[in-house]
Amino acid sequence: MNVIDLDLIDFAEAYAIQERLAADVFAGQAPETLLLLEHPPVYTIGSGGREENILDHGVSAVRINRGGDVTFHGPGQLVGYPIIDLGRRSRDLHRYLRFLEEMLILAAADYGVNACRVAGRTGVWTGRGKIASIGVGVRRWITMHGFALNVAPDLAGFARINPCGMANCPITSLSLENGAFVPISDVKARIGARFETMLNAWLPLRRDRDAGAYGRQY
Repeated sequence: MNVIDLDLIDFAEAYAIQERLAADVFAGQAPETLLLLEHPPVYTIGSGGREENILDHGVSAVRINRGGDVTFHGPGQLVGYPIIDLGRRSRDLHRYLRFLEEMLILAAADYGVNACRVAGRTGVWTGRGKIASIGVGVRRWITMHGFALNVAPDLAGFARINPCGMANCPITSLSLENGAFVPISDVKARIGARFETMLNAWLPLRRDRDAGAYGRQY
């Protein structure tokens, strides 16, 4: 598996890279890949997201082919886009989502932050609020999009939306929870080192690909 650090990159450019990689992974011309990056300030909304969850009419959100509702990305937030062949990993979308949550919970624990799941809601929370969002799209059982972990972003960007479609949803970060600044480069290195081993434990890779053209979006 490749782990690629794209640093700070425009959303449209990163999306184009995802599209190319997804096609190459499906064709067997590229290994599964984890893209780690930050975005300049941008709002995105899932394919089934509701416009009324954008509270400020001055906000322009990019509608994309992932599940979930509207969210905010900005510097200080670690975004991960895994391009994974679920056709060779049991095509178990729910387990893939739980894997992403578990990975983020362990990442938070590295900094003494007690994070957890909330029943019925995809993502990761602490006692103060939501610390990580997950939104996945699957095409021909190749995953796109992924997770956004608040490391040390300006959380004011979330005030203009109902994050992930939830009104009055408190948002927190690793730095806020930790009480000290957490370098995003350190978090990036830890997740990059852990990702493949955890993925193989949760969703073992097989040689063959299951039949089926499209998966759902979450």
